[in-house]
Amino acid sequence: MQTSRRVPLFVAADLNGFFGLLLDNLSILGFVAAVLVGGAGMPADIVFGRMFPGTALGVLLGNLAYTWMARKLAQMTGRDDVTAMPLGLDAPTSIGLAVLVLAPAFAGFKAQGMDAHAAGIATWQLGMAALVVIGSIKFVLSFAGDWITRVLPRAALLGSIGGAALTLLGFLPLIELLREPVAGFVTLGVLLYALLGKGDLPAKIPGVLFALIVGVALHYGLGASGFGVPGFTWPAPMHFGFTLPLPNLGFVAGLHQLAPYLALLLPFALLMVVGGINVAESARAAGDDYRTRDVLLVEALATLVAGLCGGVVQTTPYIGQPAYKAMGARSGYTLLMGVFVGLGGVFGWLTGLVQWLPVAALAPVIVFVGLDITVQAFAQTPKRHLPAVALAFLPAIAYLLGIKFGVLAPQQAGALFDSTDASGFSDFATISVLGNGFIISAMLWASACVALIESRLRMASGLLLACALLAAFGVIHSVDPRGGLQLPWQLQGLRAQLCWQFVAAYAVLAAVFLLLSLRRPEKAA
Repeated sequence: MQTSRRVPLFVAADLNGFFGLLLDNLSILGFVAAVLVGGAGMPADIVFGRMFPGTALGVLLGNLAYTWMARKLAQMTGRDDVTAMPLGLDAPTSIGLAVLVLAPAFAGFKAQGMDAHAAGIATWQLGMAALVVIGSIKFVLSFAGDWITRVLPRAALLGSIGGAALTLLGFLPLIELLREPVAGFVTLGVLLYALLGKGDLPAKIPGVLFALIVGVALHYGLGASGFGVPGFTWPAPMHFGFTLPLPNLGFVAGLHQLAPYLALLLPFALLMVVGGINVAESARAAGDDYRTRDVLLVEALATLVAGLCGGVVQTTPYIGQPAYKAMGARSGYTLLMGVFVGLGGVFGWLTGLVQWLPVAALAPVIVFVGLDITVQAFAQTPKRHLPAVALAFLPAIAYLLGIKFGVLAPQQAGALFDSTDASGFSDFATISVLGNGFIISAMLWASACVALIESRLRMASGLLLACALLAAFGVIHSVDPRGGLQLPWQLQGLRAQLCWQFVAAYAVLAAVFLLLSLRRPEKAA
């Protein structure tokens, strides 16, 4: 029922949410910059001056829309504890686009004889085209979000996102912060004390901000004293400027270069749509009932606008909405986040922060969000369905290992993938195939497991047949080490064998369950 109750624009805890969401996004931008500038050698002015402003614009528009949605929901329900859906840059596909698309494309353009600047411009335009394509796909698929939410059990929706939280938001950042143990571990401990222990802090400083101050002080203090991590250097001075991200036709020039990477873009878009469905369910479980279609449309349009204006990293609703709710944040934190990042992309302070804030101080915030979502996956699922939640974690673990394998040996990835050992297919191939399309496979595994728990064998059989079909075309279990789509009849050698083995595994198990279902009546859904 509509109510005229006044909802405050800001509450004190919005500062905690703002710093948490900001640090999460800064860490992703830092990773992208490290891959493209530090690793691939792309000119910094192109990454910071062309790619980042458009990317920041997508974050601004998406967070403004989510702020409006939260205030509308609060007014409609008469509640003052509604927490806005957080929007930011997606970690898995940021890794994928930087490592699998942009960096290889830049190297390819240089191999064609382009100088670094021309290759950087061509890579930027290709990145814009990729983002426009991804945003368009997400826009079309967003209209199916409500239907998927009704069909799939909560164990599938929360379990798949919980696995991603534990691995990509929990474990990976933990490794990064422990590269600098004193600053990283102390920052994490202070953050847990402030947010989980609700401990008192000096001058009532927000817990996330206090932890950040501790981490930054330890990083630079120990580094300057010579006791910090090896190779410590002071960042370059901040340079401010003015870059207004306006729509341009650079993506058109990039479209004709996009063909080799198209097979990667559909899975990236699918993962974000499925992830958006899951985070809408996560927010619903925490008490904030946003319409799934609206959540997905906002992220699709924010991604599309970012691509049209020069961005190269897609936006997504974050899986940490319940974590921000637990911090006490409401709707003001997303407003602060959007404005700060959007203006930071225009005036350049976003680049300065990415260069000056150490990973050891940024990563603990991501770890906290990962822990909170992992706990929610178990707490908000019926007890008898908990094995399905645990099962859904396994593909995410494989994806995590695949990332580490790929980063450690990018040049050897193809050879490792196509090799065998005494036990059959190589560990690298098996882990990569299990991890590719992990959010979708995790949802289907958990749904099938719930069907078995509820003695709906025919439902489980149907879900497994769907897995077989998706595996054949690489939507899940792609035999391309990069995770791209495939045509099964064009595969050769070990990759063809691996593909058809996974397809047959699902099909045979589906047949077994179907035969077993003939022994007794199927239970109603």
